[in-house]
Amino acid sequence: MSAGEVPAVRTHQLAKRYRRGWALRGCSLSLPPNRVVALVGHNGAGKSTLMGLTAGLLKPTEGDIEVFGRRPTGNGAPEEVAYVTQQKPLYPGLTVSETLRFAARMNTRWDQGYAEQLVRSAEVPFDAKVGKLSGGQRTRVALVLALGKRPGLLMLDEPLAELDPLARQATLRTLQEESRQHGIGVLLSSHVLEELEAVCDHLVLLGNGRVRLDGPVADLVAGHRVLRGAGQLPVAPGDVVDSVHSGQEQVLITKRRGPLTGSGWREHAPRLNDIALAYMRNNNNNAEVAA
Repeated sequence: MSAGEVPAVRTHQLAKRYRRGWALRGCSLSLPPNRVVALVGHNGAGKSTLMGLTAGLLKPTEGDIEVFGRRPTGNGAPEEVAYVTQQKPLYPGLTVSETLRFAARMNTRWDQGYAEQLVRSAEVPFDAKVGKLSGGQRTRVALVLALGKRPGLLMLDEPLAELDPLARQATLRTLQEESRQHGIGVLLSSHVLEELEAVCDHLVLLGNGRVRLDGPVADLVAGHRVLRGAGQLPVAPGDVVDSVHSGQEQVLITKRRGPLTGSGWREHAPRLNDIALAYMRNNNNNAEVAA
């Protein structure tokens, strides 16, 4: 993030407690604007809660959150934020055209021509009732409603689950193009990190309601390595993020800090998915890493 840029989202010691316990605790992060950010973590890690707080649908129990420099009220999403939840609430009795006209009445930033263009690109019939659409088509309509609002920040909670592989690829390309061409920040919560890897610029990984990783993808990849071999541990124990056995070999995900000390080990560049899975498997280690 360059000097002078206002973060899309900034939190400090943010926490949210429900009756069942803490969903978020001590969450501090800064998300750059105009980037595609992957938000990952196991079920119950706090992803949906963080999005709800960012959208102004929840109020924090502790700590602070700012969206484009302003605090959400807790009474609804700011005008510049669009949020597509897992439920994708739509009116099943309306046609797609009627849905767009309703959105135009409800959003002062609405771009009707752009929304219609997105519907045509998705090959969704304008005269079809929303309730008669397939799950994937309803997902595309929900995305059109969010993008047609021309938001500064678009948040999507598990948006790809009902899309077939080709539709997922097309949707991710659309989101990446929107971010680059129109300066939209995108926050994507998903378990399908392999598909997000090609389009996301920044990663936030939550574990047990806390930030485990937060940083640009390129920096996180450069700051870790995969080691394969056997025998004496080739790095300091504190640098090992995760260790698994594969046949006769041990596979380590480590922080990149200095040369190897043992023989018989090979070094490889990690993929983002390797790093994320390592921190998720080693969730008992509460150390936070920021690139």
